[in-house]
Amino acid sequence: MTSLEVLTVGRVGVDLYPEQSGVPLARVSTFAKSLGGTATNVAVAAARLGRRAGVLTKVGPDGFGAYVREALEGFGVSSAHVGTSPDLLTPVVFCELNPPADPPLLFYRLPIAPDLTLNEDDVPWALVRDVPLLWVTGTGVSAEPARETQRMMLASRGRRSHTVLDLDYRPMFWPDVGTARTEIGWMLDHVTVAVGNRAEVEVAVGTSDPDEAASRLLDRGISLALVKKGAEGVLVATPDGRWTVEPNPVEVVCGLGAGDAFGGSVVHGLLSGWDPVRIARHANAAGAIVASRLACADAMPNQEEIEELL
Repeated sequence: MTSLEVLTVGRVGVDLYPEQSGVPLARVSTFAKSLGGTATNVAVAAARLGRRAGVLTKVGPDGFGAYVREALEGFGVSSAHVGTSPDLLTPVVFCELNPPADPPLLFYRLPIAPDLTLNEDDVPWALVRDVPLLWVTGTGVSAEPARETQRMMLASRGRRSHTVLDLDYRPMFWPDVGTARTEIGWMLDHVTVAVGNRAEVEVAVGTSDPDEAASRLLDRGISLALVKKGAEGVLVATPDGRWTVEPNPVEVVCGLGAGDAFGGSVVHGLLSGWDPVRIARHANAAGAIVASRLACADAMPNQEEIEELL
């Protein structure tokens, strides 16, 4: 693969989706397998839009690890920076489509997930410094050694454009909210773009009010804040102004992956040099399309599908 345009860092796993919707896990009889994990899905979503994407992550020395590499390459995403943790298993995630709009997740990531064991020897340092867009996540600093590794990566990059933080808060990965706020807060001072929903900005900056959260993000030196407001659309905030982009109404099949499609589209928009409102409109449409489908990586839309919805 020629030089990458975007490198995402963080979570990977194998998602198992029930083929029966609206029933508890105990009554599901069959599951479908899909590539998953937010950083991984964002790379896939960006690749679907024509971007040269790669993921920096780790898997276990097992059949699911082999599946992750094969699936990434099948989606056109470089697996060159997918390492292996010899003593750990590739994470598996069960999704319960009950309710479909906000499916509960059951993570098998114990004692620790391989992607949280990233260390400085795993990092392609020149790529981290020079890649046009680096995408990091809140989950990526939820445990050591990945926490210190991601900090070193951001320090070496020097807050150059585009350095994007997906706030990506999942409470089961953290001991408490205070720890998450401290660690995610440190990252806010080292990135140029922040993306998150109301719950995630509350963890990051202490308020779920979108306007106040955007102000606090901009006060940290962020040049673009995207606060997802669900059915109320997306708040777009820069030092020059604020806009709300209306949602795209769809019938929700599975809410999982919509945020990652949004993220991949943000990557595409930033690399294309689009204005912030256009970026958010495009990303909103991408997320809506995935919400109307089952599975994450396999559901990521291409440019034609997004333009058709818009």
